[in-house]
Amino acid sequence: MTLAPTDSVTLSRHTLLAACLELGLATADAEPIRIAENAIWRLPGQLVARISRPGRTRVAQREIAVANWLGSHGIPAVRPAPGLDQPVTINGRAVTIWEELPPHRDGTVSEMAHLLKALHSLPEPDFELEPLEPFGKIRTRLNQAKALDSPTSSWLHAYTDRLEEAWLQLLQTPALSTCVLHGDAWVGNVASAEDGTAYLLDLDSFTTGPREWDLTSTAVKLTSTGSITLDDYEGFCAIYGVDVTAWDGYEVLRDIRELRMTAYSARIATEHPDHPHVLREALHRVECLKGLQGQRPWHWTAVP
Repeated sequence: MTLAPTDSVTLSRHTLLAACLELGLATADAEPIRIAENAIWRLPGQLVARISRPGRTRVAQREIAVANWLGSHGIPAVRPAPGLDQPVTINGRAVTIWEELPPHRDGTVSEMAHLLKALHSLPEPDFELEPLEPFGKIRTRLNQAKALDSPTSSWLHAYTDRLEEAWLQLLQTPALSTCVLHGDAWVGNVASAEDGTAYLLDLDSFTTGPREWDLTSTAVKLTSTGSITLDDYEGFCAIYGVDVTAWDGYEVLRDIRELRMTAYSARIATEHPDHPHVLREALHRVECLKGLQGQRPWHWTAVP
């Protein structure tokens, strides 16, 4: 679903023009690909610009480092445009420039399984990756979700506190292993080219932590939202070699992912009040978390 042009698009365009002027890049016929968590623009010369939310320059620097590290290990991923001193920060927003991928389609859960299996086998890089901490982003999104009424917001904050307690207890599990994580490993962050190469996208959430976190992103598509089939999920497990839903800690990670998706939809509803269906979806998700919409899967509708 594509939202109509908004002030977010205008702000993003101004940021893009300023960054490209500093980098010496042409902007004629630049067009938005997606304006969401990050703004993505197509530029002349088979380049793509990525504009972060404010205060994310350090994250963008890490994203460039991660992309180069993945390339050194032969894992297909988006590649930074060579020869540029980036990121560039414009009014607090980090702008990075990437090589445009060849013609591609959305990835599949099987392709995600192959990529995660390869990623999780790598040694940690020689630059710092912060340990996984899911709740900072959730709380930021909830604080930005002004479209929610006070009782709903209060309930979500209290629910977040309860889940964080469960998360901290889970981290004490002796058998829990740690590796490099994508951090947001759903099929929307995989692109498959016509030659069969599957590429990892959106490298800004890379972190270290339990591999189960990355696996849960696909599992909730079956158990929580019903957006993939059982055959798809069984194929994912067969390729990776693990079914995370059989793990005792799965429900905690599942609940965190559900809350994260709910907080995201609530923030998007705030940013786009002219699209009331987004707020309805956010409130529906809250009702699901409260146990008011029956058993999983809930068949949530995607928000942009």
